Amino acid sequence: MTQRILIIVENLPVPLDRRVWQEACALRDAGNEVTVICPQMRGYTEPFEVLDGITIYRHWITEEAKGICGFIGEYVSALWGEMRCAIKVWKRTGFDVIHLCNPPDLLFLVALPFKVIAGVKVIYDVHDLWPEMFEAKFGKRGCFYWCVRLAERCSLRLADAVMATNQSVLAAVKRRGRKKDDEVFVVRSAPHKLSTSLPEDAMLKNRKRFLVGYIGVMGNADGVDYLIDAAQHIVKTHQRDDVQFLLMGSGSEYAELVKRRDALGLQDCVSMPGRVSNEMLFTGLKTMDLGVACDPINAYNEHCTMNKTLEYMAFGKAQVMFGTREGMFSAGDSARYVMENSAEMLGDAIIEMLDNPAERNRMGRVGFERLNHELSWDRSVCELLRTYKRATE
Repeated sequence: MTQRILIIVENLPVPLDRRVWQEACALRDAGNEVTVICPQMRGYTEPFEVLDGITIYRHWITEEAKGICGFIGEYVSALWGEMRCAIKVWKRTGFDVIHLCNPPDLLFLVALPFKVIAGVKVIYDVHDLWPEMFEAKFGKRGCFYWCVRLAERCSLRLADAVMATNQSVLAAVKRRGRKKDDEVFVVRSAPHKLSTSLPEDAMLKNRKRFLVGYIGVMGNADGVDYLIDAAQHIVKTHQRDDVQFLLMGSGSEYAELVKRRDALGLQDCVSMPGRVSNEMLFTGLKTMDLGVACDPINAYNEHCTMNKTLEYMAFGKAQVMFGTREGMFSAGDSARYVMENSAEMLGDAIIEMLDNPAERNRMGRVGFERLNHELSWDRSVCELLRTYKRATE
């Protein structure tokens, strides 16, 4: 039976948010009518667009938040835009299911009137544990933290079915939401149909022997400062002049991280091009000798499945990463783990891997095979459709 589905995502636009876009495409391929509401940001500013058969409404939002006041401004502007777009969609075509992608956990406020008045089914797609994310960002609890916990509880209570990105998140939402086993499903993130056949580009190595890569967001919870400090440790302490670093991505801390790199005198060996095209991203992934996932070990990151880890695996690249629980589950034997949040230890591990090409090649093969079997997107699509069946039966 064809469903009219409305997906709402607040922290990234589509198709840039690959998980949400892949979910939307999978639901479209299953015969559903899919509409997505997302913010105008990061180069995706068209307020209305139909792309590959999926209708997209984009709304204005404030700049990415840093402090408490910034968060309030961001979420108020987002909720206002999301509600206005949802009303437009309701008047134009209506919808049977509303699919909420966190963070934040405030999107239940948009879904609530449609569920109460029209009986629309609600699916809560838990990308991140928002309370842990909040605590990691601000380093403390307080009244706002407990407001965040309340919002999470309301989202779980409203949902007819819940999707979690991994087993750690699944266990947390089951416990907090008192959900039954048949109400919660694991839909893992996994890259799908990436352009892995692009040629390498030796220019990215800046005439050096090795290229170490990072891809992803550059916020204050992503640990890119550890990687920049690790680069300094490699250049200054290890006296290595044969390693180039390519850090692709942007975020609320990008400008500060560039200043940090420049203050350490690393401009010649650390490239930070900001947000890049898919072509450059895939070329960088193809060219790099080693990937790095520098998300520090904390209560938030322990529960996160990082897209960068999976994308390194898709290109058959070994990686070095801090040993978060879900990071170790995703990468398995394809990564070298650093079990302390230490830039020096991260740098030492990078050098160890660069100097062992046989081990890097072995890890790359292991990661590629793991991603294309145990963690494949096709398996996640099956769970996605099971979630929808449970919510709408």
